[in-house]
Amino acid sequence: MNKIKDTGKNFPNTITCLNLFTGCIAVWLAFQGNYAGAMLAILLSGVFDFFDGLAARALNAYSPLGKELDSLADVISFGLAPGAIVFSLLSESSVNEYARFAAFLIPVFSALRLAKFNIDERQTSSFIGLPVPANAIFWAGMAYSYSGFLMENPLILLGLTVLFCFLMVSELPMFSLKFSGLSWNSSSVQYVFLTGCALILLVLQLNAPAAVIAWYIVLSIGLFVVKKAPSNSSKGKEKG
Repeated sequence: MNKIKDTGKNFPNTITCLNLFTGCIAVWLAFQGNYAGAMLAILLSGVFDFFDGLAARALNAYSPLGKELDSLADVISFGLAPGAIVFSLLSESSVNEYARFAAFLIPVFSALRLAKFNIDERQTSSFIGLPVPANAIFWAGMAYSYSGFLMENPLILLGLTVLFCFLMVSELPMFSLKFSGLSWNSSSVQYVFLTGCALILLVLQLNAPAAVIAWYIVLSIGLFVVKKAPSNSSKGKEKG
């Protein structure tokens, strides 16, 4: 019986290790310039990242080891892997050979994002800053769908690198996909997001991943602006 309990406790960690394993494969594929394979490996890592948390909740198998392992796996799968993708793209462009190392700002800022998340008690039901899996999926999708454009326009690629590094450590509130309930009032944001995702997938199909993440960012910014607007107007009234 104890062996069964021990197996249950270790099961989420096993899934996390699969996340790390596929993340390592994504890094290797990215350095080979195999962007389709890298995207598939990153998406698979995302699936494992989702299910390790689900398994931990279902089995009540939370542990300090699992928490640390999850962050370490994410640094590779969603930090180093997209960094390797951008490095490979820059290496095939006309940019200065030293500029390509700017790609490794992505794993650096991903590690900072994960460290902040682990100690930030505000991020229990939503996020502050762009989650690292979303950042990785964006870069995987961009490389798969628009590698030629990015290699021909390295300054845009470098600009996007800086922008997404900033988004990861910014104070921008970003919603979670966790449903508070099935009613519209409790989960309207999630329903709007998923409806938009369905339309994007219908139109772009395999070219959808980067656009889905862009939609997530735009919707999060829109919600932030809407929530800030009433407080700004009320301040104006108080001053008047």
